[in-house]
Amino acid sequence: MAGRRTVEGLGMSDFWRGKRVLVTGATGLIGSWLAKALLARGAVVTALVKDIEPQSELYRSGAANAIRIVQGRLEEYAVLERAVSEHAVDSVFHLAAQAIVPVARRSPLATFESNIRGTYHVLEACRQHQDQVARVVVASSDKAYGEQAEIYREDMRLDPAHPYDVSKACGELLARSYTRTYGLPVAVARCGNIFGGGDLNWSRIVPGTIRAALLREPLIIRSNGRLVRDYFFVKDAAEAYLALGEQVHRPEVSGEAFNFSMETPLSVLDLVARLQKLLAAPGLDTVIAETAQDELTHQALSAKKARDVLGWRPRWELEEGLAETIAWYQEYFAREEVAGEPSHG
Repeated sequence: MAGRRTVEGLGMSDFWRGKRVLVTGATGLIGSWLAKALLARGAVVTALVKDIEPQSELYRSGAANAIRIVQGRLEEYAVLERAVSEHAVDSVFHLAAQAIVPVARRSPLATFESNIRGTYHVLEACRQHQDQVARVVVASSDKAYGEQAEIYREDMRLDPAHPYDVSKACGELLARSYTRTYGLPVAVARCGNIFGGGDLNWSRIVPGTIRAALLREPLIIRSNGRLVRDYFFVKDAAEAYLALGEQVHRPEVSGEAFNFSMETPLSVLDLVARLQKLLAAPGLDTVIAETAQDELTHQALSAKKARDVLGWRPRWELEEGLAETIAWYQEYFAREEVAGEPSHG
């Protein structure tokens, strides 16, 4: 079933044809797949890129050749304003962020500068050109909820404690402020732990496990292995962002946050076991390091609001998404000479 379903070819409408879309963070995991999905739908895509990343899916797939690249940083307001103005942008997907929890712990100032200052720069650039910008989608995270005893729902009070989590919650408050104060049509996406082909951050559990199995290396799990996460396939994430962007003009969507999830939370060790089965690698050497800090113990999202309000549903089962992801890395390692450092999860 996974083999005949792609973001580019399934459920495609003409909504994005001719739309002039700015994607920040287009070399990231979600940004790469979202840019490809927008191109397939006929959008004119501009990408804000901090660093050229030849190994990112955006470049490896050739999608970068079909989009306009603006090189710059979120902290540079003039660059953002120029990107919106000169490229006559009518739609913005703000995905760029410092997204690694251990980095946020080591460098909170840089994280706040990127994730908070960067967000209000994007929103202000859109407000300055509100006559042309018709929709803005801001990427948040399930970590904005903080530690909760229940499944995350959008009516819960956000209670973040650690730098990354706080930075994403601040971005959400800024987005809401720009909607309620200036009428800017903004919606917020809170996704689970996104996985998929193109993620070369080996500290994440999915690419780390696949790399360890394919290169026959030890898998080092940073946590105790019992942390529970809601894993979310990147192609479903791209479709979720598109659905949100298409409907942000609706009063029940603008200014609101939406959870997106497969609603199948698993512990780290359970996920590793599923990957091992799909990889036919039952004897993977696994080391439980227990070095992770600032990690929430249990994260699980309800996507009921997205189903009811947006009519959105995930198209891939978890195993389908994992199988497609494994295939991507098998091709990657078949083509690349990769340094043999141990994998981490």
